[in-house]
Amino acid sequence: MLELREGSCYPKALVGVNVGLACVDGVIAALAFCQLMRIHSRNSQLGWTRQKVFHLMIGSSNLGYFFYFVLSLVAACKGWLCWSNSCGFIVVAFPKILFVAAFFLILSFWVDLCHQSNDDDEDEGYNPQEALLEKRRTDSKTNGCRRCFSFWAIHTGSRQRIVILVTVIVFAIMMACAVLIWIGMGKNPIDSEVVAQVYVDLFAIAVLLLGGALACYGLILFLKMRKVRSERASSEMWKVAGLAIVSVVCFTSSAIVTISTNIPLIYHWHQEEIDGVYTSLLLVLYYFIGSSVPSAFVLWVMRELPPPLVINQEQESRTITFIRDDSVIVHPQSWTAATSMSNQVSRASPI
Repeated sequence: MLELREGSCYPKALVGVNVGLACVDGVIAALAFCQLMRIHSRNSQLGWTRQKVFHLMIGSSNLGYFFYFVLSLVAACKGWLCWSNSCGFIVVAFPKILFVAAFFLILSFWVDLCHQSNDDDEDEGYNPQEALLEKRRTDSKTNGCRRCFSFWAIHTGSRQRIVILVTVIVFAIMMACAVLIWIGMGKNPIDSEVVAQVYVDLFAIAVLLLGGALACYGLILFLKMRKVRSERASSEMWKVAGLAIVSVVCFTSSAIVTISTNIPLIYHWHQEEIDGVYTSLLLVLYYFIGSSVPSAFVLWVMRELPPPLVINQEQESRTITFIRDDSVIVHPQSWTAATSMSNQVSRASPI
């Protein structure tokens, strides 16, 4: 056992793992943002689409983890007092919230697809069979800057609004815990480490439930798409199945590590006795298997670029119209192609 004292750095094995994890998350973030720019260059007239939102969330989450691993090494060697309390807690909790929110959003779309026949009275006419790239009409006078930042123009259903609300609430709870941890640094009955431990344990239970829900709805969606006789449906079916399996395995492993160890609180390094090799293995299991692998898998199943958007500007009305509205349905962009496949399912076997 290697006991770390204030002002000392991590063991060499732990430093190597942190550098490796930082590199992995940095590469994933770079790929996500590069793909986001490529997608936007092909359909910038559509503004923010679901595919772009997923790339933004995955990229931002992994970028946050990249900064966390780099800063944790610097903080360990410099002996930053704030880092071992509220600052480290915020930096490691924020990307985790974004990561879980992305998969919670995936679950909301799967629920829409599985229950589409029961939601005919959905508010605002949201259609869960919408293609990934939603069809919109854009005024020709709208400048490029407005289209780039038209995030709130995304058409969302009630379940997606729930995802946004839950994410905001969790973020607020995280900030409240950070304040309590900061207060606990003084002479008062608040135990900062207990506050952090309760937060990460409850979050781990939520992640475990999310993995189970993805498995259940992934299975339902898989069985629905099996009824469709087409090569495209078969491809998308296995993407859904793969994502469900990866989610269950990775989320379960990270939840077990969280509940049974103090790995998520490793930023409390100066208070811990750390076995470099054993802790390194747990870090790989928690961060690489628990977040990097699912993030990379989502980017892989969403790797297809959208077809170029062909537009025709009529001089009389000065309105941009879509020449091929069906192109966004015929060419799905990711695992959410299950949406368009669901159209075939509903025609073949009404639910």
